[in-house]
Amino acid sequence: MPVTRADLEQNRARKALARSSLAPELLSDEDLEASLRRTLWRHTPGADLWLFGYGSLVWNPSVRFLERGPAMLHGYHRRFCLWSRINRGTPERPGLALGLDSGGCCRGVVFRIPGAEVEAELRILWRREMLMGSYLPRWVTVRRGGQRLTALTFVINRAASGYAGRLGENEVAATLADAEGLYGTGAEYLLRTVEGLNHCGIPDRRLERLRNLVLARLGPP
Repeated sequence: MPVTRADLEQNRARKALARSSLAPELLSDEDLEASLRRTLWRHTPGADLWLFGYGSLVWNPSVRFLERGPAMLHGYHRRFCLWSRINRGTPERPGLALGLDSGGCCRGVVFRIPGAEVEAELRILWRREMLMGSYLPRWVTVRRGGQRLTALTFVINRAASGYAGRLGENEVAATLADAEGLYGTGAEYLLRTVEGLNHCGIPDRRLERLRNLVLARLGPP
């Protein structure tokens, strides 16, 4: 079952991490708040905020928004480069999650968060993305049609212990087919992301090829 807003409000993932061998890597509440404040320093108070999603945020944003639509980001590409050791795997048998790694480009979805709710919604998002510092919040420029937008997104932190680097396609497929964690299997994560991107009219052929490899490993339902 994917992460829900109620899970984030109740800090379910943080509690699970605190009971695991990964507890020493958890960022403190003070560190999370400081990270959020540093990020918001570049945002005009009261203004709407654009959020760029490229993985599970596409199909499960968990934040309140006014509108959404496809957009293109240059300078980063989508890759399974983060070990998922709680949500879609375990510390002993980690799964994989998507991150933005440097180079190339990425088609994803932008969400417009209303200005009056930006701080509250980002605090929810920080509980989802920033618990272990595996991602870095970044302000980026994306194109939505002929429009250029400044958006917030999360890129992979190569210095974090969860960074998986550049894995081969077969290794990624084998890991996704085998892993399961607090919020379900790696295979489900991949399938939902492929479906979400297709639904938005921005298919990712590499992810579709991975989906076929994973389904072949899993066999008939």
